[in-house]
Amino acid sequence: MCSPLTFPQEEQDLLLAAAYVSDAQYNRNVPFKTSPRTIRLYYFYNHWTMQGATYFFICVDLSLALFEEPALFPLPFLVTSIAELLCLTAFFGRLVHFAKVTPQMVFWKDTKNICIMVTIVLTLIDLIIYGSLKAANIHSVRWSRALRPVFLINFPESRQIRRTFRSIRNTLPDILYVFLLFMFSVLIFSLMGLKLFGDRGLKTVEGSPYFTNILEIMFELYVLVTTANSPDVMMPAYEFNWWYSLYFITYTIINTYIFMSVFLAVVYNNYRKHLKNEIRKLAHLKRYKMIEAFNILKVKVGTEFVVKEAQWKRLAKVVVPDISTSHLELLLRISDEGQKGHVDKTNFLRLADLLNIQVVTINIKRHPLEAWMPRVYQSSASLLVQKMVRHRIFVWVYDVIILINAIFIALDEKIHFISDAEWLFLSLYIIEILLKLYTYEPRAYFGRKQFWNWIQGCSENGMFNDCVLFPARKYNSQQILDIVLILRILRLLRVIVSIQRFRVIVTTLINIGPTMLTFGGLVFVVYYVFAIIGMEAFHGKVRFFDLNFTAPDALLCGNPALKDSAFARDRYCRNNFNDLASSFVVLMELTVVNQCFLLLAGGFSLVTHQAAKLYFIGFHIVVVILVVNIFIAFILEAFFVAYSLEKSEVETAIEKKIQELGVGVQEEDVQDGKLPDNVDAQDSAFRGDDEDNKRKALKGLHFRIASRKYRTVDTLLQQMFESEIAPEDEGPSLDEILSFSSSDMYPKNPNFENSA
Repeated sequence: MCSPLTFPQEEQDLLLAAAYVSDAQYNRNVPFKTSPRTIRLYYFYNHWTMQGATYFFICVDLSLALFEEPALFPLPFLVTSIAELLCLTAFFGRLVHFAKVTPQMVFWKDTKNICIMVTIVLTLIDLIIYGSLKAANIHSVRWSRALRPVFLINFPESRQIRRTFRSIRNTLPDILYVFLLFMFSVLIFSLMGLKLFGDRGLKTVEGSPYFTNILEIMFELYVLVTTANSPDVMMPAYEFNWWYSLYFITYTIINTYIFMSVFLAVVYNNYRKHLKNEIRKLAHLKRYKMIEAFNILKVKVGTEFVVKEAQWKRLAKVVVPDISTSHLELLLRISDEGQKGHVDKTNFLRLADLLNIQVVTINIKRHPLEAWMPRVYQSSASLLVQKMVRHRIFVWVYDVIILINAIFIALDEKIHFISDAEWLFLSLYIIEILLKLYTYEPRAYFGRKQFWNWIQGCSENGMFNDCVLFPARKYNSQQILDIVLILRILRLLRVIVSIQRFRVIVTTLINIGPTMLTFGGLVFVVYYVFAIIGMEAFHGKVRFFDLNFTAPDALLCGNPALKDSAFARDRYCRNNFNDLASSFVVLMELTVVNQCFLLLAGGFSLVTHQAAKLYFIGFHIVVVILVVNIFIAFILEAFFVAYSLEKSEVETAIEKKIQELGVGVQEEDVQDGKLPDNVDAQDSAFRGDDEDNKRKALKGLHFRIASRKYRTVDTLLQQMFESEIAPEDEGPSLDEILSFSSSDMYPKNPNFENSA
């Protein structure tokens, strides 16, 4: 066997080109060395097992907070420290592996690598100090736990979350000016409130002095922006004089409505600008890598450079080893438009996009009844039944039945008439299933991806159990009953999907779903950091006792400082930072804001110090003002893009070629298991004796574009930028791409035309 350094040059070129195409396919921006040994190390670095192992150790490292003091499931410090050391070892090994494939200068200039190394060192220092103090029975703080999300953010696999943090970082300067102006407004109104109400001897409901301390006034007015203490904070002044309500109304209009709207506008504008700059970089980087791959494999045919068909196939097989022969043949027919035996540059540059599009290969099977009883199944009466089942009116009739059934579900099932009606609905649903199984091939009807058909079958089974078991009162488990009822209610979703306008909206939401997971990761990181800080600062200060517990401490949440407080009076004892899960619940309540924000901030400031309010204000600024506004900006941009854009150019080319080959199945024909039963493959697109093998490869197989979940907002925006790049344009150099600035995208002296 050849050593890595003695592989044929053609093999080395193929592997290098495949590495570029794979990077373009997955939008990876990892500069790597091009030696044969390094390329193979790079393939191993990007292998799914290595990426899965990295995520596994990241999850283990983050989940250690569940087992460390204060713990939901306590484990000895020795166990958790050994687990953390193993995770740090895995992270360091991953970092060393990355250093082996990346040029040395690039590696040391990469901020994320420095962050990982520094975090590993700080965590080791913290472990040693904490362990030593614990051995000496001295309480210490595990401050390095708040740094654990650094590993989630900074490894190359988490580029989506990292890009979101970059957007936040780039947006911060503009937000900072608005925030300072907002705080200046709060200060002005606080001084006005101190002069208006401070010397009038007013009291709050609890009997405390009203608006006599400037810091307390600023806190109350800041909380008023969240509306958590409205109208309570106004009532003492309002009861004293009606005209004082104008002060609070003016404050609310300026700070709650105007400033919060300005926050959203600034965040949206800057997020949109930086997002498009990031997407522009991705588009040019992908094109750069595809051009590099083309230049490696190109040969000159006539007056132009092309990639030979055999080399193109080998390249695709290296990039996607499990691609089927028929799928590969289909992609080749799209790329080699004139069937010349080679792929030109323009079509080669689309390879990464072609490989990203999910094409489902459907092997059309005959219905078993057609094979067993062909005359009966093809009789006029049988064909009439099949036509009726396939007709849209059949779907509408059962949609109406589902709606009527939903009304009956909402009624009291103890009424004899209602319970008897369930048998009627069950019979109608069973008839529907039998008719569909008669019309459509059973294995296709209950296929792996036929979600609605499985739901329907399960709900029918659940209805049968419900009809039989409910009168007999023989439920063995309330949970089983709940699942049965949920399955029945889920049938209503089919009615929504069957309406075109609803389906467009639902499809759009599904398309932006994968990118929403990125913001889920962002929120998790922020929650995790604040949860760790909260656990270190507040654990044990508030305790929850069972409702049947009669000790005096139970009414005070285990802390006498909460006596006569609204926190204890409203039984907020379970809202504490005594473990990671409870901390996440508290932070979720703070995100929603309402009255909970004021009660929690007031309660924890009573059991610690008034400075604890800064923790809750900081969380509100970071999550509600910054992250939530960025999330809203993303939803707006994503919905506008996904809702307005039609199929991409590449996707349309694939569907067009599928139909030209006569092996296409329309998207609407496969909904709800509606696969056609007898569709003969038309090979009109394949001509000539030399293509017999290709006809055999496609014979009996049909294709369709799979679910378009892959069409994320990033992909759609990237396609918009790519469509603006001329096919013959070589594009900027790598250094120029990496130095793109968002300010370059906008005119220096805007006017009405270029602004629009």
